[in-house]
Amino acid sequence: MTAQLIPDRPAPGPTRPARSRAPKRTYAASFIYDRPGPRGKRNILLGSIISCAVFAIVIGFGLWQFASHGQFAPERWAPFTEWAIWEYLLVGLLGTLQAAAIVAVLGGVLGVLLALGRMSHQRWLRWICSAYIEIARTVPVLLVIYLMLFGLPQIGINLPTLWKLVVPLTIANSAVFAEIVRAGVASLPRGQREAALSLGMRGAQAMRFVVLPQALRNVAPSLVSQLVSLLKDTSLGYIVAYTELLYRGQVLASYLHLLIPTYIAVTVIYLVVNGSLSALASRLQRGSRRRSSPLPDLPALPATEHTKAANV
Repeated sequence: MTAQLIPDRPAPGPTRPARSRAPKRTYAASFIYDRPGPRGKRNILLGSIISCAVFAIVIGFGLWQFASHGQFAPERWAPFTEWAIWEYLLVGLLGTLQAAAIVAVLGGVLGVLLALGRMSHQRWLRWICSAYIEIARTVPVLLVIYLMLFGLPQIGINLPTLWKLVVPLTIANSAVFAEIVRAGVASLPRGQREAALSLGMRGAQAMRFVVLPQALRNVAPSLVSQLVSLLKDTSLGYIVAYTELLYRGQVLASYLHLLIPTYIAVTVIYLVVNGSLSALASRLQRGSRRRSSPLPDLPALPATEHTKAANV
């Protein structure tokens, strides 16, 4: 009787030993190309050693040039031992984070709406969202910034300095967010939505409460990686004289007449912030892999007269 109620269960057989802990899943890209043999591995190792040696030589030559021109002199780095200099740069970092946060919120919301519109059954809505995404991904952000800076004032529209940077970045990043969200929805099995519909949910409710939360969780590492790119794009704010990190670095370099030390300090700040976001993306990716571990084996059902006869 039990086998009739659950026909997809395997037929009972000898008792299987207790399954040990599932091994850690590895992700390899060997399906893209043939796995190299011994000679190929030696060539790859040799190429890596040569590349590292060339990179080290270039870095050493650059450091030697800096030293020969007095860039490592203590008096050139003395201003960066004062808190006032770092406070000036951190105010620019605050402006960078503020612009990036506004673009992340506006671009994320608009990106979700564009992704839903591109997957809509309404042909006209799908066409409009697709056209917006393709155009926004094609047009350079710098061109849109120049339009905000020089074009709109010609027709009497003069946005605040912050929004001259936020609006172009939102237009560009919303299209990228939309494609990431759409890829996350497409990666889910269709049975998720069908199961929600079978429970009496409407199509919009199934997308809102079932499909979209799972899709956003799956693409969380990609979204965080896009935030890193967004944070770097805020450096275009110097064009509109917005107080962000790179703009403050330019002003400080002109004031101190220390171009290289100032930009090295700005680079270190960018490395710390973007490195933190990249580490967060890696951690989210490892967490999503742990959550997607294979399901454990179901216990074998007890044998019945019906299953014994079927096995015979």
